[in-house]
Amino acid sequence: MIQAPHIDGLNQILPEEPLLMMGAGPVPIPGPVAAANGIVINHLGETMARIIDQVKRMGRYIFQTESPWLMGVAGPGSAAMEMAVTNLVWPGTRVLCVCNGFFSQRLSEMAVRAGGEVERLLVDEGSSADARRIEDILQTFQPEVMTIVQGETSNTTHNKDLAAIGALAQRYNCRLIVDAVCTLSTMELNMDDWGIDVVITGGQKGLSSIPGVSLVAFSELAWQRILQRPVPMPHWTLDALLATRFWHEASYHYTAPVSGLLALHEAMRLVCEETLERRFQRHRKSSLALQGGIEALGLSLYVPAEARLNSVVGIALPEGLDSKAVCAHISRHFRVEIAGSFGPPIVRIGQMGEQCRVHNLFRTLHAFGSTFNALGHPVDVPAGMAALENRLQALSAEA
Repeated sequence: MIQAPHIDGLNQILPEEPLLMMGAGPVPIPGPVAAANGIVINHLGETMARIIDQVKRMGRYIFQTESPWLMGVAGPGSAAMEMAVTNLVWPGTRVLCVCNGFFSQRLSEMAVRAGGEVERLLVDEGSSADARRIEDILQTFQPEVMTIVQGETSNTTHNKDLAAIGALAQRYNCRLIVDAVCTLSTMELNMDDWGIDVVITGGQKGLSSIPGVSLVAFSELAWQRILQRPVPMPHWTLDALLATRFWHEASYHYTAPVSGLLALHEAMRLVCEETLERRFQRHRKSSLALQGGIEALGLSLYVPAEARLNSVVGIALPEGLDSKAVCAHISRHFRVEIAGSFGPPIVRIGQMGEQCRVHNLFRTLHAFGSTFNALGHPVDVPAGMAALENRLQALSAEA
């Protein structure tokens, strides 16, 4: 008989002092979100139906859409990506995938696996997608579906011409799927006004909820495409039509992630209370101030300002310094968690949701600069801290 193993309790595994989560996600969560995540209720009762109705209403505001076809998926942002792609793409579908980095490439791989005839537009590292190049491909390739990220988390690039790209997609009758996993509620995204057909997000970044519950919003045009699928959806769990059972009929699809949905409800409620306008201003101010502080340390930001993503900031590493060494030192000695990279010689600091608080900025920048000094790459910590404070004051006065 196999013997029961000896297992350490979480109190023996987790650090005595919690880490400040300042990487590319997950992010710190507010108290009401944490409290909601400890509650379990009947996933098919009247209480849950009321909660889901409010999640959809809040979602229409946060996504800026009148479409009723908003639904969640029990899984990470990648599950939401797959739900979007596999419902709109089937064998023979022509798909244009705009690829800036790791996650936009993931969307293209999903489209290939769904049977799509995929053409990739490869964008130079650190550059935004060019709407003119996209229009050329729309004219010649005539794709039925296009995928793009608003913010490429892996290398901190922002596709800033998304509104123009959405208008082109509508003109050429191409359904546009946008990955907003690291950008929704941190910067402007107007699903309806920009002609976007599907928006994907995860709970654990801008919304400041827990990982494992994600959201997808489909436009009416996207929904009509789903209704006209010529072949059955191969993924039962990710079938958007089946998902309407739970999200629109208060009936059974699969056992919903109850606690995660309650946490997401509270996170979205806090977004609505703050309002998108004030939230965008807070994120912009926080990120620009941090960027100024990093440059004053004597370090370089990885992406040029015109294509730089504010919600995840990429810092170029000096020659001979490894991202793993930086992340390990700042975590071990300062209890601050930042992120390495998916290839580029950078480290990344998140500026999403609860990360964008003044006390988090000062603690993170001091720990960041001190880490470089400790690893033998001198930076000017006092100058960085002063620049951070000055930028915060100047940006506050601007607002």
